[in-house]
Amino acid sequence: MSPEAKLKELGIELPPAPKPVGAYVTWVRTGNLVTTSGQLPWEGGVMRYPGRLGAEVDTEAGYRAARIAGLNALAQLKAAVGSLDRVKRIVRLEGYVHCTQEFRGHPRVLDGCSDLLVSAFGDRGLHTRIALGIYAMPLEACVQLVVWAEVED
Repeated sequence: MSPEAKLKELGIELPPAPKPVGAYVTWVRTGNLVTTSGQLPWEGGVMRYPGRLGAEVDTEAGYRAARIAGLNALAQLKAAVGSLDRVKRIVRLEGYVHCTQEFRGHPRVLDGCSDLLVSAFGDRGLHTRIALGIYAMPLEACVQLVVWAEVED
């Protein structure tokens, strides 16, 4: 089943690819590799779950935010290659969690995106990952994600 059909079966609608909020492009393709710029949890033009994990945002809300940011990353991949069917493999997920110094739930937060990628792509969605906690984030987002994907011509 195609990733887009799988998302539809799960009741998930792919949003339009968010536009950049600064002087950058939202994705770059070089050869058969596409990488997205940092994707935030924009949903319908609204920043969802603003604040820091461990303070204003709890782990489950962070998980939901990472899922939303992951959907935005998928929208960017679709914009880059025309169809998610052309994504051969998700290679890497980089996750930045806006959090307090004491917060240690980074892996659970990023599972929001990782679970989405595996749901959409099956084994092709299994990926390497880095989870970093940071003290400041653009626009008070609680999470920011970068996705790297191998694509077919």
